[in-house]
Amino acid sequence: MRISFFCRAKFDFWKILKVTFGVNMLLVLSEEHKEHLNFLNKVDAAVVGEFGRIALEFLRRGISPKVYEGAARKLSVPVEAVRHGVEGLMYLMTQSSKHMLSEVDFVDSLLSLEFGDELNQSLLQMYQQHRGEIRSILSLVPSSLPAYHNLEWRLDVQLASRCLRQQVAPTLATRLHLTHGGARGSGAEQPSSRRVLHVDLATLLHLISILEGALAALKSTHTRRILRNVK
Repeated sequence: MRISFFCRAKFDFWKILKVTFGVNMLLVLSEEHKEHLNFLNKVDAAVVGEFGRIALEFLRRGISPKVYEGAARKLSVPVEAVRHGVEGLMYLMTQSSKHMLSEVDFVDSLLSLEFGDELNQSLLQMYQQHRGEIRSILSLVPSSLPAYHNLEWRLDVQLASRCLRQQVAPTLATRLHLTHGGARGSGAEQPSSRRVLHVDLATLLHLISILEGALAALKSTHTRRILRNVK
């Protein structure tokens, strides 16, 4: 005898992890990105705000080299310095928004840049104000990687068999729906695929135990210190 329970649901897995387990994440910046962002330390808050406005405008409409040239003339600095500063800021904002960094994690990610408190707060305010819009823009960017679309799961419980009349043997079956290529929200039909996975209770509990251990390690002070300094 076998009984089944069905469920179809759409999940934001990263959000579930953050809410359920309190997962924290730090953005790891390469030495090149750190060097580009270091230019922000050499200008005043008004210029940082203008760079932020330019970065957001480029995300909306695309990059315009003439804007770099105009800003470089006003600041009396090389065009490359302005380009690196703006593009470094674009990277910081897009990656932080993509990974939905909390305010604390965002500020902690800036520690390796050794910015002052005023600049950190200015960048945090910029991130808080525009992360929703940036995520919407990123969702329209085509990607060649498979993307999560939907998840269906079924819980099968075997209560009896010819050999054993009384037993409880649960099995979880999941069907993962993926989309391939194209931009989400563009309206165009995207190629899709499905992956069916079956797992017994013992294996599922083992997976949960391993993931909980990894999440606990991710939240440790030692791990956060490594993430701040790793290239």
